[in-house]
Amino acid sequence: MPIPPFVVELRKLVGTHELWLPAVTAVVRRGDELLLTRRADNDAWAPVTGIVDPGEEPGVAARREALEETGVEITVDRLASVSVSPQVTHANGDLGVYLDLTFACTWVAGEAHVADDENVDVRWWPLDGLPPMEAFLEERIASVLAAETATRFVR
Repeated sequence: MPIPPFVVELRKLVGTHELWLPAVTAVVRRGDELLLTRRADNDAWAPVTGIVDPGEEPGVAARREALEETGVEITVDRLASVSVSPQVTHANGDLGVYLDLTFACTWVAGEAHVADDENVDVRWWPLDGLPPMEAFLEERIASVLAAETATRFVR
């Protein structure tokens, strides 16, 4: 589902004005590979991302988004970083900024495939051969791959 129903309702009130929304990034690892999606809206590679539904726990949102977008089941192992996205202008003109919670995740089961209309490709990539991505997405992945035990906060 590209736009959650609660965001559709908010947009009726605020139009395209910038919304501040909580979001998650699930950096899913399987051995020496990362699961990435190629987004339908901008044709760019990215880890699994999504908006947290009202009242939803962020770790639950990360698991849900991974299943909805890629068809795989994951464990959410730790909170790797907390950051704010740059302002995003969506294809329909809506503006958003996202408080992102990036989770280190591990693949448990399922064959990765395009499982929704938000993506055009889903693929496992070797850690030493990741495709080009936006710098803020590379930073999220780096926070997971650093294998630190403390959560990274941008200061």
